[in-house]
Amino acid sequence: MAAALALVAGLGNPGPRYADTRHNAGFWFLDRLAADRGLIFRRASRFLGEVAEADLGGRVWLLKPETFMNHSGQSVAALAGFYRLAPQQVLVVHDDLDLPPGTVRLKRGGGHGGHNGLRDILACLGSDDFLRLRVGVGHPGPGGDVVSYVLNRPMAEEARLIQESIGRALELLPRIASGDAARVMSLLNARPRPPAETTGSE
Repeated sequence: MAAALALVAGLGNPGPRYADTRHNAGFWFLDRLAADRGLIFRRASRFLGEVAEADLGGRVWLLKPETFMNHSGQSVAALAGFYRLAPQQVLVVHDDLDLPPGTVRLKRGGGHGGHNGLRDILACLGSDDFLRLRVGVGHPGPGGDVVSYVLNRPMAEEARLIQESIGRALELLPRIASGDAARVMSLLNARPRPPAETTGSE
């Protein structure tokens, strides 16, 4: 089995302006987790974000960086460095343009795929050996404005599908936390993708 998790970082942009936008899927994940377990996030200036603690079979830090997406790595590295966590103990939850709404995938390692939050985390941790939970938000299509797309709200049906996928991932989070990531990858990858017509922008 892989190392047990010690940190789950959900990516997004702080503030009400961005709260409902596709780019905040990582925040949505942690907010759902906190609501389900009665957890409260508190601001931690040392870690440049909001933190909470969850019992997922062991103590796990939950982190919502307040650095804005492009500097997410500063927050993740601050907490990981303070508690001397290895990259293998970190899970990053983020929106993914390459997956349709309703799809969620788990992977370890790899590049940033054009995601600026991941790009900064890779640079600040100096390693790609961390888990990523990829929450599908769809793509604006060829020639579409990707920045505008992720910084806008999903349509109602897309939002429903995204929340359903987050719910499925939350059910499996304790298994990821225990170090059983390989099995969870197989379970998530085996799920059929939702119909392509559910994607789109407002």
